Amino acid sequence: MAKSENTVTPMMTQFMEIKSEYPTALLFYRMGDFYELFFDDAVAAAQALDIVLTKRGKHLGEDIPMCGVPYHAAEGYLLSLIRKGFRVAVCEQLESPKEAKMRGAKSVVKRGVVRLVTPGTLTEDSLLTPRQSNFLAAFAEIRGEGCLAWVDISTGDLRYCPCPSVRLSPELARLAPAEILISKNSGTDVYDVISDAGIAFTELHQEAFDSIRGRAQVSKAYGNLTLDGLGDLDRSSIAVLGALVEYLDATQKGQLPLLRKPVCESGNDFVAIDAATRKNLELTETLAGEKKGSLLSVVDRTITGAGARLLYRRITAPSQNLGIIEEPSRSCSVLL
Repeated sequence: MAKSENTVTPMMTQFMEIKSEYPTALLFYRMGDFYELFFDDAVAAAQALDIVLTKRGKHLGEDIPMCGVPYHAAEGYLLSLIRKGFRVAVCEQLESPKEAKMRGAKSVVKRGVVRLVTPGTLTEDSLLTPRQSNFLAAFAEIRGEGCLAWVDISTGDLRYCPCPSVRLSPELARLAPAEILISKNSGTDVYDVISDAGIAFTELHQEAFDSIRGRAQVSKAYGNLTLDGLGDLDRSSIAVLGALVEYLDATQKGQLPLLRKPVCESGNDFVAIDAATRKNLELTETLAGEKKGSLLSVVDRTITGAGARLLYRRITAPSQNLGIIEEPSRSCSVLL
């Protein structure tokens, strides 16, 4: 080992080992009452959060950039980073300094990532908009058949619909997911639609959308229930639901949230509104990007968060079901 490498402390060695497992995420490394960030993570976070960038020690003869945020105020910083497109791996101390010393005077406190925070996997009430759903979506085409699935992990609501690539744009405009999962082998048309929609996307390896693998993932999520008990799931829907479940399991470090039985939505259930028309109608925000002055802001008299989310869905996805439309008393009571 080179002399310059010998200057790296055991703590910094631990940081680099954990960071190597999460190369695309900022690593929030817990040290006492702070989450510390180092190297490129520190530079990116300091710029994004407008906090002081300092340094701690040297590596290969160069100063190690460092910044930090208080543990008790971390949620606010997390939200700022997620809104700016970052993913954050939260690394906690898994033992106390006293316990570490029992293994040896120079032993480093054991640490490990307990959660990977992404735009579509927020669960804390303080990080969510209570009057709007926060969806994690997944899309794939399996042998020419497309499917889109989405979940709100704060409520466990899980839905899917047949979705050829030509329908992806209006469906994303309707749902406005915070994050979408796609295969690395997706076509350029899929990337173009997602880019135009301004949605954060995460690429998964093609095997994540394998229907056989998906069958096992979905079954495990429902207590090893056979898929026959979950409705009429075809190959593409199983593949996409399986990718969603696998991603949730990975980001929540095995603490899979409770999921409701998946519901299939027909493409004929709602009025299809393309992104340009939706914007010009000013359904949920004005042309200037403000909520005040939109249709939603004018009619929203809901009291609860659940009612507000339902009204949002009714406005962004007008129903074509005559039975629902002709039940105003029932609809109003649900909304309020």
